[in-house]
Amino acid sequence: MSDRIVLDGMVFQGTHGVYPEEQVTPQPFEVDVELGLNLQPAGLSDDLAQTVDYARVYETCRVIVESTRFNLVEAIAEAIAHELLADFPVSEVTVRVRKPQVRLGGPLRAAGVEIRRRRPA
Repeated sequence: MSDRIVLDGMVFQGTHGVYPEEQVTPQPFEVDVELGLNLQPAGLSDDLAQTVDYARVYETCRVIVESTRFNLVEAIAEAIAHELLADFPVSEVTVRVRKPQVRLGGPLRAAGVEIRRRRPA
């Protein structure tokens, strides 16, 4: 599918990480999602019912990052991908999760992951 909805640069606060201080003090997590689906019906009809409601996608991501605790950003990305595929009429999702305040011993803008998942056939 070449059509995509892109939500880029969502920022949520979470207590994710393997170290005790990460599990206590909230820090920002940046999330991008790309949803693969046919956008032509929405483009021709100008009807929200023919596409995916961006606000619902945003809220799904927010709830996962802010109300669940994970050790790994990989687990955050998997949870988001799983929920988006389950709750929305999309054929595939790409999820990027970045942790900008990660401490790895030197300068770094962010550490993160990108995963792509498809709806099972």
